[in-house]
Amino acid sequence: MGYQEQAIEGRNAVIEAYRSGRPIDKLYIQDGCQDGPVMTIKREARKHDTPVKYVTKERLDQMSETGRHQGVIAVAGAYEYAELDDILKAAEDKGESPFLFLLDGIEDPHNLGAILRTANLAGAHGVIIPKNRAVGLTATVARTSAGALNYTPVARVTNLSKTIEELKKSGIWFVCADMEGTRMYDLDLKGPIGLVIGSEGEGVSRLVREKCDMTAAIPMKGDIDSLNASVAAGVLAYEIVRQRLL
Repeated sequence: MGYQEQAIEGRNAVIEAYRSGRPIDKLYIQDGCQDGPVMTIKREARKHDTPVKYVTKERLDQMSETGRHQGVIAVAGAYEYAELDDILKAAEDKGESPFLFLLDGIEDPHNLGAILRTANLAGAHGVIIPKNRAVGLTATVARTSAGALNYTPVARVTNLSKTIEELKKSGIWFVCADMEGTRMYDLDLKGPIGLVIGSEGEGVSRLVREKCDMTAAIPMKGDIDSLNASVAAGVLAYEIVRQRLL
């Protein structure tokens, strides 16, 4: 897989890209920006011999895909997708039971970015997304992930149901979020596990849900009936973390 140019927007995202060792080809900084994070970016640029161009805010606004560049846009190679084997090997190299996120139909880049951030902090070894009817690794996803995309591998597959079947051969159990499922505290979520999260509108699709070994419901007391997909992913992920720490 080759690299294509992609914009990284926002101060934290650019700093994390440098810290992770991702090559930055060019850097655009707004004239007059001299605060701490920008000075850190300038030091990293000097260290890595990155060409820096100082431009007006209007120019950055024109270049920006997200509208939230914070005075800094870096141009780098696009994020490459990992292979499933890479994700399993990451778990093996750490001597840990695989912990995966599988996302079924997440179309909002902000949700994907937030889930990637949660996956990284929860110690997941990778995230798996479908090629169709789902958002890919866009600049907005990278910014929202707050740098997690530099560390958490993402695999893109043609068929999520078949991928689950394949991963089951490696001894991985799958649990999907479902309001009609078993209360999450009553499930055994230890060991090799894949957490399946569906879209806000449709939830986990029937075909994918049927491949899962368990369905987990988050206890809710309020007047509305569902959580944002990224919030649901965080709640369930940290129940898995809690059980893995027992």
